[in-house]
Amino acid sequence: EKNHNGRVYPRNVLEREVEKYQQIIRERRALGELDHPDSSVINLKNVCHNVTECHWEGDTVVGTIEILTTPSGNIARDLIKNNIRIGISSRGLGSVRQMNENTVEVQDDFELLCFDLVSSPSTRGAFVSPSPMNEGINRGQVIASIDPKDINKYLKIENIIRDILSEVR
Repeated sequence: EKNHNGRVYPRNVLEREVEKYQQIIRERRALGELDHPDSSVINLKNVCHNVTECHWEGDTVVGTIEILTTPSGNIARDLIKNNIRIGISSRGLGSVRQMNENTVEVQDDFELLCFDLVSSPSTRGAFVSPSPMNEGINRGQVIASIDPKDINKYLKIENIIRDILSEVR
């Protein structure tokens, strides 16, 4: 499905990258930053979480992250404690192919680098939710997922916004 950035990720590419990412998770190196930086390098000064688990549920990649006690992690934890919705977004490198005027397809050379916490995720409904099993933010565990029931709601909202913007122009 096309995301807000106009990108389409082929399932086989994502499956391959999620599988490769399992080794990074096992090695406790699946670190992410608070906001996407301009660089592809994961800067340890800005790390806020570690992905502890990642898997497929139907057509959705879901996972669990551990909020770290770093300066950026503390900011993320406080935002979550204050009921601020934080998104999660993959960061990667690779080429794209133009499909049409507003859509590009990520190509086979895509490499998943990490998942960052962001204010506006490009994937519809990709928001962080405290885990009910571990008392969530108190233990630093957070589940990042897209609730399939919410996808249609986000699509409807997005279409309404596009209709309004097209009328304004």
